[in-house]
Amino acid sequence: MNNARYQSRLSHLITDYGMLIVLVLLCLLFSLLTLKDQTVSGERGAETVFESLNSGQSADGKILIVVGTTASDTEFGQTLFAKLGDAGREVSIEAGDPARLREQLSLIPFVDSVRTIVTTDVTLPVVKNLLGQSRATGAEVVTPPKRRWPTFLLAENLRNVANQITVIAIIAIGMTMVIITAGIDLSVGSLIALSAVSIAWVVGALGGAEISLMGVMAAVLAALVMAAATGAFSGLMITAFRIPPFIATLAMMQVAAGVAYIISQGKPIYRLPEGFVWLGRGTDPILNMPIAVILMFVLYFLAWVLMERTVLGRYIYAVGGNPEAARLAGIRVNTVLMFVYTLCGLLAGLGGIIMASQLKSGAPTYGLTYELYVIAAVVVGGTSLSGGEGKIIGTLIGAFIIGVIQNGMNLTNIETYTQKVVLGLVILAAVLFDRLKQKGLRRSIGFFRAIPRAKSEVTST
Repeated sequence: MNNARYQSRLSHLITDYGMLIVLVLLCLLFSLLTLKDQTVSGERGAETVFESLNSGQSADGKILIVVGTTASDTEFGQTLFAKLGDAGREVSIEAGDPARLREQLSLIPFVDSVRTIVTTDVTLPVVKNLLGQSRATGAEVVTPPKRRWPTFLLAENLRNVANQITVIAIIAIGMTMVIITAGIDLSVGSLIALSAVSIAWVVGALGGAEISLMGVMAAVLAALVMAAATGAFSGLMITAFRIPPFIATLAMMQVAAGVAYIISQGKPIYRLPEGFVWLGRGTDPILNMPIAVILMFVLYFLAWVLMERTVLGRYIYAVGGNPEAARLAGIRVNTVLMFVYTLCGLLAGLGGIIMASQLKSGAPTYGLTYELYVIAAVVVGGTSLSGGEGKIIGTLIGAFIIGVIQNGMNLTNIETYTQKVVLGLVILAAVLFDRLKQKGLRRSIGFFRAIPRAKSEVTST
């Protein structure tokens, strides 16, 4: 009795929280593998250095702050400059890339009379080179303190992981609904390229860098409509002519890729205005999070509401579970299928717009093999390829699993080819887990638990 209850709880735990547990374990693994001394940067590092300057031997004399162009360097330099200025210290700040700093610092006579130079690890080589060529050999060089912390868990790296999976995760929303209906959409990678090229071409036709906000909105709308129409056409072929989803979307993948090459003439289009990068590269000042990541979370919330709290969401599950039973229950199966394929195309178009914003261009090579990563995120997230089963939140977890694996392998210097092998094995394991669930996870666990017992019986015999 207790054994059966234990197996039941274990089965539910693995089924409901298996992928979340995998994500946590991956984060722990890469945290241990990337544990090393890290420089305390940003506002916290500035406060620590400020206290040191006011209490140590550097309490007097002129101070020069030298920082790079990264976000953490900028925050560190500006915070320390403001604190030292408020404390009445004579302070100057120089910021820029190494080449620019080398040029500017060589022109500042103030360098020869400074008592303290505060810098970060990014610009420390420039400062050492400056001191080697300057008469200010007595100047003290101060850098932020270090602490033992995983590179993987740095706030900047975690934001980078979320930002890198944005396009895949957004498209995976639509792919989840398609796969729940027992379908597939292989055209999403090509739709990324088509959408990016379309918006770049329309922006160029309407004025290029001098285009107005209304012109940008019109270009965005045109790209979304084209991508949604492509998805709708795939849905029409599947519903009206009973073409298998694999064949219909494979054909549209080729068509969309070809149209993208025709529009761009096989070359990237660099005619997007400076303000257009706000969507892909902008950061919200309140949440300190990329705009694209915020959009991703909003879309996942809306998709969760759709699938879990609306009649349409129940219809999508019903069509995937048993389309004939859904039809007999009065559900318009073809309408549901048209909706999910159109939505999948629309979200692929949005992914292309975000990618064009991130790279400030549109090219027909964008989105190459992205359909594989999107499908992988959905499958790893627990959605069954047989249809009728899957969760939107599971897909988000699956996208993060793939992003964490790629980021962790990059941080641990694992080569690209090995990463492909690992990702392929992860997809295979997810599909295998799905098959085990369909056959009955509890029965599979009981089988493996029975092996030692069977061996003992053979031995005793």
